[in-house]
Amino acid sequence: MTTVTLDSRHGARAHERRRLTDLAARHAHWLPGVAFASVFLFQGARKLGHPAGFAKMMSLPLAAAWLVTFAELAAGLGVLVGPLLQRDWITRLAGLAIVPVMLGAIAMVHWGQWSFGATESHPMGAMELQVVVLLLMGLWLAAFGNRSA
Repeated sequence: MTTVTLDSRHGARAHERRRLTDLAARHAHWLPGVAFASVFLFQGARKLGHPAGFAKMMSLPLAAAWLVTFAELAAGLGVLVGPLLQRDWITRLAGLAIVPVMLGAIAMVHWGQWSFGATESHPMGAMELQVVVLLLMGLWLAAFGNRSA
């Protein structure tokens, strides 16, 4: 009789752990989504305050600076809103919106070398890990939408 009681308590604990693990797995998609969104909401909000300064620093026309700012904000918001509203197209569009921004960042700032750190010739860094990861995350979101989130 004691064995049955221990077995049933162990079984109940194992079942509870499985339930918690399943619950965590169902909501774990928010971790990369929130990380992705926070980067672009922060970057877009920072540029929103001074688009002319960003345009001058990057030697861009002001209209291009506004497009980058809008793309970053739209991507950040879209990755959060798409799954909440269960609108796959929003998530896909958000991922797609960031691809030209990241390609531009790579071409204009980071392409000089394939190292991940700043150098004398490239003080803002070269092919930074973050830029590559964010580009690939954008492509992944564009390809899979909410099924990836």
